[in-house]
Amino acid sequence: MISVEDWAEIRRLHRAEHMPIRAIARHLGISKNTVKRALDGDRPPVYQRPLKGSAVDAFEPEIRELLKATPTMPATVIAERIGWERGITILKERVRELRPAYLPVDPVSRTVYQPGELAQCDLWFPPVDIPLGYGQSGRPPVLVIVSGYSRVITARILPSRQTGDLIDGHWRLLTAWGAVPKTLVWDNETGVGRGRLTSEFAAFAGLLAVRIHLCRPRDPEAKGLVERANGYLETSFLPGRTFTGPDDFNTQLTAWLQIANRRQHRTIAARPTDRWEADRAAMLAIPPVDPPAWWRFHTRIGRDHYIRVDTNDYSVHPRAIGHTVMIRADNEEVIAIAGEDVVARHARCWAKHQSVTDPDHAAAAQVLRGEVWHHKATRAHAARAAALAPDSLGIEVEQRELGTYDRMFTLIEGGAGKEDP
Repeated sequence: MISVEDWAEIRRLHRAEHMPIRAIARHLGISKNTVKRALDGDRPPVYQRPLKGSAVDAFEPEIRELLKATPTMPATVIAERIGWERGITILKERVRELRPAYLPVDPVSRTVYQPGELAQCDLWFPPVDIPLGYGQSGRPPVLVIVSGYSRVITARILPSRQTGDLIDGHWRLLTAWGAVPKTLVWDNETGVGRGRLTSEFAAFAGLLAVRIHLCRPRDPEAKGLVERANGYLETSFLPGRTFTGPDDFNTQLTAWLQIANRRQHRTIAARPTDRWEADRAAMLAIPPVDPPAWWRFHTRIGRDHYIRVDTNDYSVHPRAIGHTVMIRADNEEVIAIAGEDVVARHARCWAKHQSVTDPDHAAAAQVLRGEVWHHKATRAHAARAAALAPDSLGIEVEQRELGTYDRMFTLIEGGAGKEDP
């Protein structure tokens, strides 16, 4: 089975580069049937835990010596030099991991971008406290994307910098564009990948059929467009503004960007909006599959009937206790589904370490607790009554005739005698 990265690369080469199936198979060193299977479905291959050790381990010293002498030596030539007789894919993966350490320094140069070619992405942390609810305030990250050719800027504040929130933020911004650049440039952000894409982000790239270029560490010049856009936001959008919450921040930011993208850009000597139509026409189409439906997790609901997303707990209807539910979360809401039944729907909480409770869930839990308590109390009362019954103790109690007591108290003849007056 191919890796998620190879699956994403196959879709990118076919959709973005218009490379035939035969050429892709030859380029990646895999079979045509494997390429066809990767193009047939919209879902990435299922992850399997890798086996311990690798057949390449014994050849790694020789590979390093060859790369040290010739850093650009192809993996197929390396396979011939070291006498490799196994599948080429596993060797290519190891060479891909080792090669960057032996490549020469590549100084940056001024680049002229073509329409639809790429967009640079980054996280901007605005130096202002934004109310998050529950008496908390914070400085959540803002996802900023800048198109290389037109210099159009789009941005959105996110609840966190985790992979799921970054994917949802990308999807919302690119959907608003109505198109996807062929390459997205990122630095080594943890939620995207450091040196190598996370499996979730690689699958997202495969869905979009785009290439994600990860810059080298400490190389801000590689994404200077978005770095300058961050500074532009901080000096031109932020001053003098106050925000009531994340939604208000996004509303004000969206309105301001419509104005900013119509201003004259000094570098290109044009307005970004004047270049936008040509830029978007050369981009890829948005796929019909909604990625938030992909990223989800399952959990079994215990007696506590709460689920945790990020640092917050969200209540679930107690009828789901003991059942496995599917959790879907994005920037705006958290949903729990048991079978076909929605057992929880909450607005996403941006504050930290909170318990979000639906009143209906709390009321239902109280009713169920009352029924359980009444049932237990009834059973306990019956058990105590049975335990105190004489027969249950194994004791035989003498049954006297009632006349015996009358004679004891001289109420009838034959009882205790009285003295004569």
